[in-house]
Amino acid sequence: MGLDQFVNTFGSVCKATYGSRIRKLTIDAKFTCPNRDGTLGVGGCTFCNVASFSAEEGSKLSISDQMTQGKARLVSTSGKYIAYFQAYTSTYDEYEYLKKKYDEAIADRDIVGLCVGTRPDCVPDNVLDLLVQYQSTGLDVWLELGLQTANDKTLKRINRGHGVSEYIDTVKRARSRGLKVCTHLILGLPGETDEDYQQTLDTVLRHGVDGLKLHPLHIVEGSVMAKAWRAGKIKLLEKESYAKSVAKLIRQTPKEIIFHRVTAYAKKPMLLAPDWCGFRWDGLVAIVDDLAVNGGQGSALSKASNS
Repeated sequence: MGLDQFVNTFGSVCKATYGSRIRKLTIDAKFTCPNRDGTLGVGGCTFCNVASFSAEEGSKLSISDQMTQGKARLVSTSGKYIAYFQAYTSTYDEYEYLKKKYDEAIADRDIVGLCVGTRPDCVPDNVLDLLVQYQSTGLDVWLELGLQTANDKTLKRINRGHGVSEYIDTVKRARSRGLKVCTHLILGLPGETDEDYQQTLDTVLRHGVDGLKLHPLHIVEGSVMAKAWRAGKIKLLEKESYAKSVAKLIRQTPKEIIFHRVTAYAKKPMLLAPDWCGFRWDGLVAIVDDLAVNGGQGSALSKASNS
C-alpha cells in the first residue's frame, strides 16, 4: 500500500497531469531572512539551520549549475522538473534580483513548474504579481508559506518573528490573484498538543489553502533548539505518535487539498533527533498503516456529513 491510495498527493496530481511523476530541483539562490539579517532578529527561528534543507554546495554554484546537478541526482522519467526555491526566504530581496533568479530557473526548457518558499510576512504585492505572470505562461506555480502553527504564543516562543495575522493577509492576497498556496506546518513544537494541531488546521482551512506540507519537529545541529535538546528541555514526538496525529489531520482535510509532504527526512550528522527522521520511509510507512486502518483523506468529514 502507498500513500496515494489514501491521500491526494502532489506526486499523484503531477502524474495525472504530465503522465509521470515530476521531480523538484531544489535551488539555493543565496537569499537571506529578516529573522537572521537583523531586520527582525539575528538568531533565526529556534528550530532552524538552513544547511539541513538547502541544496548541497548550492550556495557555491549558479542556479543553472545547481539544476544540472539536481537532474543528475533526481532523474525524471518524464524529463520534466519543477524549480523549487527552498532555502531561506525566497521572496526577500529587491524585486529585480528576485525576477532575475526566477527567470534563470524557468529558462530551462525542462521546467514545467515553479515553487517559491517563503515567510508569510515577506510577500509584497509586486512579487505576487510576478508569480501570476509566470503562471499565465502555463507554468505550475506554487507559493509555499511557512506558518508552522496558528498559535501566536508558540510562534513567539520559537522566535518566528510574525503572527498568524500576517499569514492570513498573504493567503488572502495570493489566492485572490489565483495563486496556489501550500502551507507548511510543524507537529511537535514545544508545548503543543493534538488540540493545537487541530486548531492550526482549522485556521488554515478556514482561510483557504490549496496544499499542505506536514513535518515533525526534528532537531538539527546549529539550531537554538539543539542546545535545549541537549539540556533535556525538549521532548520530541515518537514515530507512532507523529503518525497517529498526522493521520488524524489528513482525515480532517477535504479531498481536493493536495498534500505535498506528510513527514520529513534529514541526514546525520546534521540531524540530532529523533533518530527515526533519519530514515526516509519509516514515518511514511507508519502513517500509511494508520490510514489503512482508520480511513484516508476526508473520511472524517464524510462521516460527519452523513451522521
